[in-house]
Amino acid sequence: MGGVNEELTAWVGRGLAASVRSFVIGLVFFVCGIALLVLSIVSISFIPLFGLGILLTPLVVVGVRALAGERRKLAGQWSGVEIPTPYRSRPPMEPFGLVGAWQRCRWMLGDPATWRDLLWLLSSPLTLALGILPAGLVGYGVEGILVMPAVLQFVDGYHYGPGWLIDIPFEGFVAIPQGVLILALGLAVAPALLRLHDVLTKQLLGPTRQAMLDQRVRVLTRTRAETVDAQAAELRRIERDLHDGAQARLVSLGMSLGLAEDLVTRDPVAAQKLLAEARDASDRALSELRDLVRGIHPPVLAERGLDGAVRALALTLPIPVEVDIELGGRPQAPVESAGYFAVAEALANVVKHSHATRAWVLVRHDGRSLGMTVSDNGVGGADPAGGTGLRGMERRLAAFDGTVAVSSPPGGPTVVTVELPCELSSPKTLPSSGTG
Repeated sequence: MGGVNEELTAWVGRGLAASVRSFVIGLVFFVCGIALLVLSIVSISFIPLFGLGILLTPLVVVGVRALAGERRKLAGQWSGVEIPTPYRSRPPMEPFGLVGAWQRCRWMLGDPATWRDLLWLLSSPLTLALGILPAGLVGYGVEGILVMPAVLQFVDGYHYGPGWLIDIPFEGFVAIPQGVLILALGLAVAPALLRLHDVLTKQLLGPTRQAMLDQRVRVLTRTRAETVDAQAAELRRIERDLHDGAQARLVSLGMSLGLAEDLVTRDPVAAQKLLAEARDASDRALSELRDLVRGIHPPVLAERGLDGAVRALALTLPIPVEVDIELGGRPQAPVESAGYFAVAEALANVVKHSHATRAWVLVRHDGRSLGMTVSDNGVGGADPAGGTGLRGMERRLAAFDGTVAVSSPPGGPTVVTVELPCELSSPKTLPSSGTG
């Protein structure tokens, strides 16, 4: 019985919340929408008439976009209908003056999304109707249940709905079951109407298919350029490390061996000392080459996959790192490498900046994307805009449509979450989890 009551209470709560939200959307966005629509028409008409529209139109369009942005946000929060922002990127333009105002005006009015926003404002009466309908049904039902019997005690007659004059108590109490039915209908349809409203809104405020394709092309162009720049920088780093490190040691090794060859018959003791130095130089050169190879693609990553590589990395850190990895297979090699270096960069930041005494790594695959979370108990305050590590991570992962989210309030904890769309192959028999 308790479970039924809980389900009924939850159902009523969802219906009431949806009806209130619909009413707020209908009333607020109708009033604001009509006002902005009038201002938009006036400001645009002033462009050829007085020229004032060049200054006014961008300001009004900013207001329209702010209202549309709030509507998109509410659609996602209240109905789960995600509406991406469709506007074109701002081109370079003058910051001040009439030239800058004209450039802003031309950019905004040249964006098809601006005109779709205005069309959405034009549909404000529909917004009002869809918003008031569920709230009206709920209010009408509540009136029949609660208000009507009380009103009949004080007045001779009461108009309940269109054309129904109730002037005797019996008719008032007959309205109670009708009110129950209408209230139930309002609570039942309110969530569906709210979602329908949000879906219809998405058709106007969301990007068109062509806009999505154009945006995708721009993103791919940007990420390709960033990837090329990152690869060029990586090649320069490898060249510098080889030139300053292993190459210099190998040159020194060759010179030492040449001198030892000359001294081997005349001064065997000195020759032996040079050979010992040469052996040390060769060991250091080999170690530097191994470090360089690990920086390009760690052998343990190729041999043991992301699971083994992250665990091996955790063992090398000066603080305890708890590693929990559960994967049904292996991502493709480029994605696996990108994921490994993202975890490595996040852990490096933990050691360098967080003053943490403990860190955690969680890796999961949900069937569509690889999710990796690195957290610590440090002091917090990490800012992607304040350093090159997290920004570099974002640029590298953008080439794979990956995302990086950082939560690091002052005082901690810091949580870095990485999402990489990918599929897995070579499923394993058993998942693994534990401590590194």
